[in-house]
Amino acid sequence: MQITVLGSTGSIGRNTLDVVRQHGDRFKVFALVAGRNLDVLGSQILEFRPKVVALTDDCVLEALKRRLIDEGLTRSEWPELMAGPRARVQAATASEVGFVMSAIVGVAGLEATYEAIRAKKRIGLANKEVLVASGRLVMQAVRESGTDLIPVDSEHNGAHQCFRAGKRSEVTRLILTASGGPFRDTPREELSKVTPEQALNHPTWKMGRRITIDSATLMNKGFEVIEACWLFDLRPSQVDVVVHPQSSIHAMVEYNDGSVIAQISATDMRMPIQYAMTYPARERAPVPRLDWNQARTWHFSAPDVEKFRLLRVAYAAQELGGSATCTLNAADEVAVEAFLEGRISFPAIADTVEETLARQGVREPATIEEVISIDAASRELARHICGVTKKE
Repeated sequence: MQITVLGSTGSIGRNTLDVVRQHGDRFKVFALVAGRNLDVLGSQILEFRPKVVALTDDCVLEALKRRLIDEGLTRSEWPELMAGPRARVQAATASEVGFVMSAIVGVAGLEATYEAIRAKKRIGLANKEVLVASGRLVMQAVRESGTDLIPVDSEHNGAHQCFRAGKRSEVTRLILTASGGPFRDTPREELSKVTPEQALNHPTWKMGRRITIDSATLMNKGFEVIEACWLFDLRPSQVDVVVHPQSSIHAMVEYNDGSVIAQISATDMRMPIQYAMTYPARERAPVPRLDWNQARTWHFSAPDVEKFRLLRVAYAAQELGGSATCTLNAADEVAVEAFLEGRISFPAIADTVEETLARQGVREPATIEEVISIDAASRELARHICGVTKKE
């Protein structure tokens, strides 16, 4: 099967290519879609020899051409090089492609993922923003195309596995686990002193900068609640979050007879990635196995939604519906960037998101273009609230 990786130089993209490396007889890379990390992308091109490479813009494209020349590749050895949003769509919808890994951070990956669904490609979904910003339109496209949309985030992937244990009508609730982030035990009054370096020091996972900050605020878990509602056709009241610092249990599904099915695995993203790529089959994955002869203790507790109020805000946005969750995501991305740049405090991330939601109107977008427009307007409002000038 030939695959396209949207976001090939990020953590999920690199792990996806490692799965391809382990199963070279089964998977081939058709296209790599990346941003500006040409060091990693150049190595990926040399190893996997994709047919197509799509980049952010023409400036990055020219820089890649110079790099390929420096690497000694002749023009005949180059992949087809493209740039811009339409290039991402073309790479994701090409007739040769059977599987698309959607791992571009933010709404930049929304259109390509949506069009790949409409083109009946199987999707491995690692981009939360696709469903947070446009869940209704995306899931409508999934139903109409009949394709598989397999979540790759460890929690949703775990839930997907748990749902296979019974009938959907027998499910009473889904329980998502959260590590609690680096400030799980930090007193609320000390959060105003938190530095970006402290917030980026996640106790369990190694992730990108934005998702790591979202984990520290528990906004990431709020996004997962929204995503779960769309993926599994659940109401917000049917999705619970529990803090589980050991991060061994990724999700649990409770059935109407009181049985709870849990998905447990090592904290290695290659397992859910391979699950998505080989579904419905299961094949041996290159990940650590849990040693059940080793004594272990697992702890569970309720999240503190007063200290981490963005989790509560996310539930409210999903209940409100329409464009509220699109605005939620846009405001959070702007606020997180402002925090990382030292412009606002850690608690001000939540302040910014709440004020943006309160001031931005809510409507029901009918097209992906409308979603992108709402996202842009919400970002502009959030920047104004943060006192940040838009970057060119």
